[in-house]
Amino acid sequence: MAVSAVGTVVSSALSGAGGEMGRRTSERLYDLLSRGRAGGDGQSDSASGAAGSDRPTLPVTEAELTAAARQLLELARRSPESAREVTEWVREASWLSPRTVPAVAHGASRPQMLPPSTAVFTDRAEVLAWLTGLVDEAGHAPGAPTIAVLTGPGGIGKTAAVVHCASALRERFPDGVLFADLGGAFAHPPSDVLARFLERLGVPPAMVPGDEARQRDLYRDCTAERRLIVVLDNAHDGAQVIPLLPASPECLVLVTSRHRPERLVGEYGARPFSLRPLSTEDSVTLIRRVVGSGRRPAPDAVVRAVAEGTGGIPLAVCTTGAGLAVREHLTWERVAQRLSDRVHGHDQGDTAVREGSGQEGAADPVRLVQDASYGELAPDCAALYRAIAVWPWPTVTVLCAAQAAGVGEGEARALLEHLARVHLLEEVGEERYRFHDLTRAHARALAAAEDGHGRMAAAVRRVAVAQLRLAAGLDFRIMPLRWRLGPAYDRLVRPEHRDPADGKRALAELRDERENLAAVIQAAAHHGFDDLVWQLCEAMWGLHLLLGFHAQWIDTHLLGAEAARRGAAEFGDPRAVGRMCTQLAFGYLGAGQVDRAADALTRARAADRACGHHRGEATAVEALGLLRLKQWEFAAAERCFEEAQEILSRIRPGQDGWEDVPRATALLTHHVGRARAKQRHFPAAIAHLNDALDRFRRLPGGGDAYNAGRVYMSLGDAHLDAGDVEQARVCLDEAVKAMTEAGAGLQLADAVEVRARCHRLAGRLAEEAEDLRTAAASYEEQDNPVGLARVRARLAELEA
Repeated sequence: MAVSAVGTVVSSALSGAGGEMGRRTSERLYDLLSRGRAGGDGQSDSASGAAGSDRPTLPVTEAELTAAARQLLELARRSPESAREVTEWVREASWLSPRTVPAVAHGASRPQMLPPSTAVFTDRAEVLAWLTGLVDEAGHAPGAPTIAVLTGPGGIGKTAAVVHCASALRERFPDGVLFADLGGAFAHPPSDVLARFLERLGVPPAMVPGDEARQRDLYRDCTAERRLIVVLDNAHDGAQVIPLLPASPECLVLVTSRHRPERLVGEYGARPFSLRPLSTEDSVTLIRRVVGSGRRPAPDAVVRAVAEGTGGIPLAVCTTGAGLAVREHLTWERVAQRLSDRVHGHDQGDTAVREGSGQEGAADPVRLVQDASYGELAPDCAALYRAIAVWPWPTVTVLCAAQAAGVGEGEARALLEHLARVHLLEEVGEERYRFHDLTRAHARALAAAEDGHGRMAAAVRRVAVAQLRLAAGLDFRIMPLRWRLGPAYDRLVRPEHRDPADGKRALAELRDERENLAAVIQAAAHHGFDDLVWQLCEAMWGLHLLLGFHAQWIDTHLLGAEAARRGAAEFGDPRAVGRMCTQLAFGYLGAGQVDRAADALTRARAADRACGHHRGEATAVEALGLLRLKQWEFAAAERCFEEAQEILSRIRPGQDGWEDVPRATALLTHHVGRARAKQRHFPAAIAHLNDALDRFRRLPGGGDAYNAGRVYMSLGDAHLDAGDVEQARVCLDEAVKAMTEAGAGLQLADAVEVRARCHRLAGRLAEEAEDLRTAAASYEEQDNPVGLARVRARLAELEA
């Protein structure tokens, strides 16, 4: 248990996944190990402040973790007081463990991620009967979920069938339904899907690990005792699916793919089912349902001819029916004739698309129907259809469509609605649309043939510029005081009176656009728009810093760093190179890749020094100091922070970064105080922290209440480490006031919880209970089930 606790705390502290609780628990481990080496009283060098070569180092290897756990046990044997402290620390560490999260999350969330089933679903009764039989079967392998794979060509109705069947079976799986579109050939990283699933399973975003291996372990823990349906749509291969398999044999996994699932069948016992085209009778039924009863009935023979022309492919049937439903003057006979002409090669239109379609050729029923539907579009609608297909955007918003087509948002909105009505787009959210990938391929081929690659690239650039403008505005609202690079921020002004909740709303909006923004970065990089690539990465800094998504963070910022380097070699902003490397380092750190993080920071500093960008160099050195703090290298961290202060002092009035110097200096002064406190230089540490507090209060615009509150928290920690519980409580009282003023709910809960510890150490159990109840309310309001469970557990101990 001790080895596990030490490993959990070290991992959490390095990645930042445990937040302030993780940092504090790591530093308490350092203090306990220091006491063990000093003989147990912790006083051997507190007066002199000598760092000493006997100071513990952060345990990383298995041998080091075991040695640290052994030292804790030896310390616990020395006295009842030491035993109590070690036991309390192990209990605190357990709340950071991924093994604790599932028990909390299980009661916190029962996800219902399944998209709505279509109202015109037809046939496929044999699929539901087959799946029901699989669920009823007994004796599947221990620990293995039931895995069913629906295979078939694009447009055959795999998604509709699996959604329909999952809806029919969901009552047998009371713990919910998880759903993910895996993107097919444009595969989404398993890490992104795991992060989304974990949050829907009740894991707080701050406790979602940054690396895929730990995400996978936590996901299996969270699903180990649940009865869930997991729908994995549009899988390209088994490698996408395997990390997303739940641990419980009581789960049902439904996979759709165009490819045979040999690995899933051979290694995981998956059961395959191949979907066939609809019969002519079922095609007739489906197309009549789609068309509805609002138009004059057609002769059965004509309807049958149209149905046969679709080849029984549901996508083709629905697209054809949608066109008939919305175009009052389009006759059944005309549709039948056009499909017949195209089948027999008599139609002379759209040859560029069909000739470029390879083996699918003119006989492909989906392509025939798409050609017919496209031929019925008005020119402006046809142009937008082509324009939005220039890149595989995860979703198409009104903004994206308007910029891609070069039209106003009102016109784009109307055209998107029309494309959805004729089944060339699917509306997947409020004013969010998505192509079926076969339809996007059709539209993109048309764009290449009719518009050319120059216009397609121009459409991508317009979308990228608009998304950059959107993301920069949201990022500015999330963290208005941070320093930034790029002209996208030039005209943004901080409001005089800011709603404390505005940042939270902006973060939610930016998160909604996260996947689209990642796609925009990839598209801009593909087309060589280097100036936009790194600026888009800059605009996502607040989102990644606060919410993680480390796999995407690293992928996009690698593109950003490369784009910045190419730009600097030409006529771009050379400061962007260091900026991208610094942000990339934080991504690596969150993913637990400490060596890569340190290397990226070294490259960042070198790049900023080479171009004389003092503000950027100071940030890189500061970030290296923060890394050293996490690694318990407190003296080295202090040197980094002091060096960063010296670099800042070189900035003169009017130079780049001058306006940010007061705030940056206050932050560094705070960091120095923290580093000195951990070296037990308490008088100097408290002096630096009070200096930082004064600097934050004097910042323009009425000061910085949030960071003032963080300094008060550090003062509270320093006084606690020095043994002055009462002075710690006084500082924490001020921290609570500051976090309340700043509207920082999660930090407020943390401050109140630490103040409760002060009351516990002082023997004021009634006050402790009152603060714990206040913290519980804050954690509940912030949707943090682990924090809520932790303080409730302590309350239960007090009331026992």
